Amino acid sequence: MKTHLLIKRYTQGLVEALKGEKEFLTLSRELSDFSELLLSHKKLLEALSNPILAKDKRIQIIKDILTKKRLSKKTSRFIFVLAEHNRLELLPEILELLPLLWNEKKGVFTYEVFSAVPLKESQKKKLEKKLESLEKGPVFLKCSIDPELIGGLSVRKGNIVYDISLRGSLSKMKEKIVEG
Repeated sequence: MKTHLLIKRYTQGLVEALKGEKEFLTLSRELSDFSELLLSHKKLLEALSNPILAKDKRIQIIKDILTKKRLSKKTSRFIFVLAEHNRLELLPEILELLPLLWNEKKGVFTYEVFSAVPLKESQKKKLEKKLESLEKGPVFLKCSIDPELIGGLSVRKGNIVYDISLRGSLSKMKEKIVEG
């Protein structure tokens, strides 16, 4: 729970510092590249995440990497903040949350859509239009496959879940039977 709060706090701070779509796209790309670099060099990530490694040593390693990568100032500053607080291991989760909070800041509602099979574009558009009329504003669909679904959809926005799946229908039917 504490880790989730940290991820949200760092991501929210980053989103608040962004000035526009262009800066968001640049920063997202640069942070993704940096994250991939860390993930592809496990020993480097382990060393940078090791609390025994002196803070100044960690910062020097990051400076050396960033000098070669030539990242924007904002991206570099954010990476330094994570490194100073020994939080570099949070970067993949921050990257996952970043577009959701960015859309939220722009007034775009994000829905996570889970289906048994990939949705066709026509199905996505139909669902998007329905949700836009419900929200009275633009929406962004983050679609994923859930192999546990037999059929139908499960749609989530924050803590609200619309379960229109076969599994959900069967669960409701079971509850009614148990209740009598």
